[in-house]
Amino acid sequence: MTAPAAPRNDLAPQGHPQRWLILGVICLAQLTVLLDNTVLNVAIPSLTTELDASTADVQWMINAYSLVQSGLLLTAGSSADRYGRKKMLVVGLALFGIGSLAAGLAQSSGQLIAARAGMGIGGALLITTTLAVVVQIFDDSERVKAIGLWATVNSLGFAAGPLVGGIVLDHFWWGAIFLINIPVALIGLVAVVRLVPEFKNPRGERPDLLGALLSTIGMTAVVFAIISGPEHGWTSGRVLFTAFVGVAVLAGFVLWELHIPHPMLDMHFFRNQKFIGAVAGAILVAFGMGGSLFLLTQHLQFVLGYGPLEAGLRTAPMALTVVALNLTGLGARLVRRMGTPATIAAGMSALAAGLGAIAVLGRDGYTGMLLGLVVMGAGISLAMPAMANAIMSAIPPAKAGVGAGINGTLAEFGNGLGVAVLGAVLNIRFAALVPAAVGAASLPAALAAADGPGERATIKDAFASGLEASQLVGAVAVLAGGLLAAMLLRRAERTETAGRTEASGKAATAGNAETTAGKTESGGNAETTAGKTESGGAAEMAGGRADSAGPAA
Repeated sequence: MTAPAAPRNDLAPQGHPQRWLILGVICLAQLTVLLDNTVLNVAIPSLTTELDASTADVQWMINAYSLVQSGLLLTAGSSADRYGRKKMLVVGLALFGIGSLAAGLAQSSGQLIAARAGMGIGGALLITTTLAVVVQIFDDSERVKAIGLWATVNSLGFAAGPLVGGIVLDHFWWGAIFLINIPVALIGLVAVVRLVPEFKNPRGERPDLLGALLSTIGMTAVVFAIISGPEHGWTSGRVLFTAFVGVAVLAGFVLWELHIPHPMLDMHFFRNQKFIGAVAGAILVAFGMGGSLFLLTQHLQFVLGYGPLEAGLRTAPMALTVVALNLTGLGARLVRRMGTPATIAAGMSALAAGLGAIAVLGRDGYTGMLLGLVVMGAGISLAMPAMANAIMSAIPPAKAGVGAGINGTLAEFGNGLGVAVLGAVLNIRFAALVPAAVGAASLPAALAAADGPGERATIKDAFASGLEASQLVGAVAVLAGGLLAAMLLRRAERTETAGRTEASGKAATAGNAETTAGKTESGGNAETTAGKTESGGAAEMAGGRADSAGPAA
């Protein structure tokens, strides 16, 4: 009887033979997950009317998905490594499909919020596992290009959500924006079962249940504080308490992981300069992109007067630039030619230049903003895949799921940090220029309370000035972070090269010593043989003399 085949823990050097087809399948699933981060925004009027949803209900419908998803990323990645990435892909697709069906058929706000939370669980499994599978099936020569295409889907999903939602709502009722996920989930399930090889950590480590609980609670609390900040104020008791709980629980998570034999997240990764450099860069790319888009949508609507869908379409050139450049494989070619540190430095510099162009040229019209968006897209297309590859290559292949969880968590954290910091700069500048408008809850409220066209123009001007200041702060932070990340990665590469050279030198010295010892031993054998030959000759001569003496006697 033939034993069942064990899960594949390594692949041929050239990668999986169906790797590009598998990449297409998992990118389709990834795109659906990412669309649901923003697709619901355009359905808010319909939800308010048809489900009689309050403002708080709508906020929870939108945030339940991202809150659950971001809180579970590390746990989902660890589960994929421990129990099998193919299994977790199947579970993630099934949960996402079931959650989408429940959301599309929801009859109340509570049902829709619960369904969105279920979709968030499936989304966390899919986001981490898809990147881990990319690392698994592609070799070093193609991995940067494959991660570039994976990152392209991220940008496309972020930008296309409002557009897809608008098109669907023009022809169908609001539930259809969730039901269109179901055919994708079914196709993905069949394709994953038939094509994707299984992989799990061959060490079979015991589950770190307390670590999973602490990381989930801590990340959920931190993300909740970030989401609540713009609405309730960053210094409100609710936000500060939630942030404190999140940070305290995450500190407990770090201490726990340092003292157990099989941690979910090996803290020794943070001793690796390559890992630290890639982490710093990934946070700051998300910081610049998330913070600037948060401000840009307000600028387009409140200052330039565009509607929500028009504003969404006008931010699309950034994502389209990322898609176009990553499809050509430009980033992968530059990594091979210039190296990872130089590519990241170039990409982050372009991202900073784009933010600066938006601040200086986009204040009074869309033309300057368009230039800045295109330059930002070029920078993101270079920096993001290189940094994702640097993070994943700094982590052992058996821990690729955890690496993907770290990458996703950093993106969430960077986005929230960008919104918080750049939003705070905007508010400080706005308050300094128009102290009378500080009590207003938002710019529209301040404009509505203004006394005449002159005051409204002053308020708009102050808001535009605040946007300019915040974008410039973002540009400086991104540039400094990019140069720091490149420096750390360059130093890590030099350390690795020096280590390999030293190891080669020691091996060569050991080889030479062995050869010398061999020669010495051969020489000794030859000398011994010669001695034996000489002794034998002397004995033979003595015997000859004895024979000669015998007859004479």
